[in-house]
Amino acid sequence: MAFITARGLSLGYDGNVIVRDLDFTVDKGDYLCIVGENGSGKSTLMRTVLGLLPPVGGQLVIGDGLKANEIGYLPQQTAVQKDFPASVFEVVLSGCQGRCGVRPFYRKADKQLAEQNLARMGIASLRRRCYSELSGGQQQRVLLARALCATTKLLLLDEPVSGLDPKVTDEMYELIAKLHRDGTTVIMISHDVEAAVRYATRILHIGDTVFFGTTDEYRNSEIGGAFLSHGRGGDGK
Repeated sequence: MAFITARGLSLGYDGNVIVRDLDFTVDKGDYLCIVGENGSGKSTLMRTVLGLLPPVGGQLVIGDGLKANEIGYLPQQTAVQKDFPASVFEVVLSGCQGRCGVRPFYRKADKQLAEQNLARMGIASLRRRCYSELSGGQQQRVLLARALCATTKLLLLDEPVSGLDPKVTDEMYELIAKLHRDGTTVIMISHDVEAAVRYATRILHIGDTVFFGTTDEYRNSEIGGAFLSHGRGGDGK
């Protein structure tokens, strides 16, 4: 059974339907990129997968032993988040909250996991630094380490390279690709269609035209060819 199965899924918020009748699956080991124009419903789909929004119609099934608290999430950053007054270690450790249950404190194992993920992201030397003092690329590595504290099964990444310079963008894409090679299933919203077909195993394109298939199938499709030739994309809801 797939980690995620959508059947006739319709999405929306505040009474508005954004996209209708989505059918797709996310299997263990997939790297799915969600692409499409601004306002097509990409972020709304991410919030629906996380359980923050109910489906407007159809079904969204979580399976293959995946639990709701085993999904790591890296959201788009806001100005408020960038100025968050906490240490790097505190931000990363907060990713273990889903493991705490009713416990009002972190265990030694939680702190060890936070340290391991700091090292895994190459930012162990920053552990005592204030998060708000870091560069954009460093902050994204911190948030990725935080997401990994929630789980290594499935990561949801909403525009993880937004606002980063080209060099740091390439480094972040490679870091995510390594996590995928190491066994983490990835779902990433991206406005960068070229990067999507370079790294992903499957593409979900939503908007006026809906496509779901492998990267090769997308590259050879009419909608994929049109977006790739014009470098189109978007990061709206």
